[in-house]
Amino acid sequence: MFNLKPLSQEGVPAALEKAERYRLLNEPAEAESICSDILATDADNQRAIITLLLALTDRFSKGYGVSDTQAKELLTRLKGDYERAYYSGIVAERRAKAKLAQGTPGCAFQAYNGFREAMEWYEKAESIHPPGNDDPLLRWNTCARVIMQNRLVAQEEDRVELPLE
Repeated sequence: MFNLKPLSQEGVPAALEKAERYRLLNEPAEAESICSDILATDADNQRAIITLLLALTDRFSKGYGVSDTQAKELLTRLKGDYERAYYSGIVAERRAKAKLAQGTPGCAFQAYNGFREAMEWYEKAESIHPPGNDDPLLRWNTCARVIMQNRLVAQEEDRVELPLE
C-alpha cells in the first residue's frame, strides 16, 4: 500500500478552499479526500469536519452506498450544540431527499419520517441559533414545503384486531 503524504499546517486554508470548491463542482469524493488530509493534520478543524460531512451527504442522492455511520461520527466531533443540531438536520434532510428520489415502494413513508426528523433537529437548532442566523428556519420551511408538495404522510400502523375469546 501507499503511505499518504501529510499536508502542512500552512496548507490547510488553501486545502479547505479547494475542498469547498470541489463540493460546489459536484465532486464530493475529491472534497472528502482533501478533508481527510486536512483532518489528518488538524483533527479538530471544524470547517473541514463540516465540509466532509456535507460531501458525504452529497453522495446520498447519487446512489452510492453511503452509510450514516461516518456522518454520525462526524456530528459528534462538532463542538457546538447549535452546529450538532443544525447539521444533524442536514443529514436527515438529505437522506430523506434521497429516499424520495428512489421511487421504490415505501420510500415516500421513509422520506416523510426523514423530513420530520430533520424538522425536529432544525427546531432544536432554531432554539439556540446565533442572532441573525435563520438557517434552521429556512431549512425547516424547505422540509415542510417538500412534504406538502409531494403530499407525504406518515405510514399508518398496521392494526391487527385480536379475536375475542
